[in-house]
Amino acid sequence: IFNGFDQGVEFKGGRSYIVRFNEDVAGKMDDIRRDLSQAFGAAPTMKTIGGNNQLEITTSYRIEDHGENVGREVQAKLQEGLARHLPAGLSYEDFEKSHIMGRNTVFPTISEKIKDDAKWATFWSLLVIALYIFIRFRDWRFSLGTIVALLHDVLVTFAVFSFLRNVVPFPLELDQHFIAAILTVIGFSMNDTVIVFDRIREYARKMVGAPQTTIINRAINDTLSRTIMTSLTVFLTLLILFIFGGDVTRGFAFAMLIGVVTGTYSS
Repeated sequence: IFNGFDQGVEFKGGRSYIVRFNEDVAGKMDDIRRDLSQAFGAAPTMKTIGGNNQLEITTSYRIEDHGENVGREVQAKLQEGLARHLPAGLSYEDFEKSHIMGRNTVFPTISEKIKDDAKWATFWSLLVIALYIFIRFRDWRFSLGTIVALLHDVLVTFAVFSFLRNVVPFPLELDQHFIAAILTVIGFSMNDTVIVFDRIREYARKMVGAPQTTIINRAINDTLSRTIMTSLTVFLTLLILFIFGGDVTRGFAFAMLIGVVTGTYSS
């Protein structure tokens, strides 16, 4: 909380441009992103749209400024960052006329609504899971244990994104990909937790009179190999996605890698 976060354009606002190129640029997105990062001072979000020669580029550069010429200055920075991938000697007017297919602006007031929706999505997912656990096991202690474990998974992921945001060589932003990763981590951890709880309930019925620590210890040991093998398989898959998936999916894969590790030992 005190170290702060890097927020994506969905959460702090931004300007989106649909730019058409004279060639296929789908394989050059990492190069284009690096060039734009130098121009804007921060990495934009990018995706192909309507073909491999068109990109939707979204940046939060000067989003809080509302002067008359701010939009023109941002577009000029966009052209500067794309200069290596556009025809030589292209004027600002020709760039706007021939290569800008559309533009859109999301101001911070709109992004606050998106941020609130993300918070509520996380809250309701935790609440519904707690309710499901209570109905299934008929014991509020199972629900409480689940919520504590899942909150732990979420908070550790947030903490890592905060403390490593200026350390790792790739962007760690809180955006819609991050929220998708958090909700996926909650589901993954929840699945493993239910398996452990089922074994605890089973042994509680068989080992009547045994200390709770003995019952829980045996249940955890019996499910440990399955937990580790399942998590290791998912971890290796995510690691491949993290290494070879490119900059767009790297933040999502990194959040999932953290979540798989924390979800494994918390459950």
